[in-house]
Amino acid sequence: MSASTENQTLSPLLDTIDILNETNTTEKQVFVARTDGMLLSYSFLVIAALLCVYFGSFRSIIHKDKQKKSGEKPDVLTAKDAAMFPFIASGFLFGIYLVILLVSKEYITFVLNIYFFIIGIIALFRAIQPISTRIRLPLFDKLRERQFHLKISENNSSNNNNNNNIMHIDFKFNFMDIMALFFCILIGVWYLLKRHWISNNIFGIAFSINAIEILHFNKVFNGCILLGGLFIYDIFWVFGTNVMITVAKSFDAPIKLIFPQDLIENGIFAANKFAMLGLGDIVVPGAFIALMLRYDMTRKSTSKLYFTVSFLAYIIALLITILILQIFKHGQPALLYIVPLCVGFPLLTALICKDWTTMFAYEDHPSTNEIDEKKKE
Repeated sequence: MSASTENQTLSPLLDTIDILNETNTTEKQVFVARTDGMLLSYSFLVIAALLCVYFGSFRSIIHKDKQKKSGEKPDVLTAKDAAMFPFIASGFLFGIYLVILLVSKEYITFVLNIYFFIIGIIALFRAIQPISTRIRLPLFDKLRERQFHLKISENNSSNNNNNNNIMHIDFKFNFMDIMALFFCILIGVWYLLKRHWISNNIFGIAFSINAIEILHFNKVFNGCILLGGLFIYDIFWVFGTNVMITVAKSFDAPIKLIFPQDLIENGIFAANKFAMLGLGDIVVPGAFIALMLRYDMTRKSTSKLYFTVSFLAYIIALLITILILQIFKHGQPALLYIVPLCVGFPLLTALICKDWTTMFAYEDHPSTNEIDEKKKE
């Protein structure tokens, strides 16, 4: 899950390995983190991951409610999608590996930087926009009073009636939204020019919260299939080949959270010995924990039992990963520990509470046929 690196490295979206410093010891001395620096870095990674999962889970409820009210057709993960995902991820990972071998690293890095600059700004704006609307200060209230309405439509030449115009863009926003977007652009420029670890983490946290909010497994069974598949995927690509390690060491992108273990010695700008946590270790279990929360909201009990149990399991799994890392001094595939606990704890709880059938019958977005059957009943 986390390890020291001499330079910032890339961890693929579903990558759950962190690379130990494998520098040639005959040329450079291997960095050994101080205890206080190590505790500080691991504490940040664990707390940041927990905050992403917590807020992403509760935002997923709001997202689900908005979809129902608007009548928007939800994009849900089916059992077939869940089963295929590890194979698709494997193909994507191996494809990147081949690109690394055949294409200059500089060209790939340039493309990735532009790509993450754009989607990072979008993800960060989407993450902070709901927060900016809730801040109640006189200045912010005045900014929100300045409303704008951007509308772009295509005139239907076959009919002169304006009501038949084809609407392409109909976007309402206020001056507070413009200020929030400007802030996101500043962070993006900072990342693009400096690729500082703080700007990397800002984008990484935004990606994680958005992904957990949007990624709906729909059924507990689908979540179990996906996490089980990625459990095998992680073990194979980490321990069976050098593909994931090669990819992880080749690029620098904000798809992992990093924190310098030498921050105390070298300061915020000079520190460069990083511990890191791949976003796959946050998003994948986080989406399952969010599903448990949405299931809790449908139960007659007011307690958030399954969310609490799975959230605690996630905390324990992260701590176990760190412990194993320190014992063996080798980067660990965190899903190896996260999946059994995050899936096993709520399932065991359901078995004890005799809630097994109800849990597996739950759906975020029931199919049309099932809705019609419920109406008939």
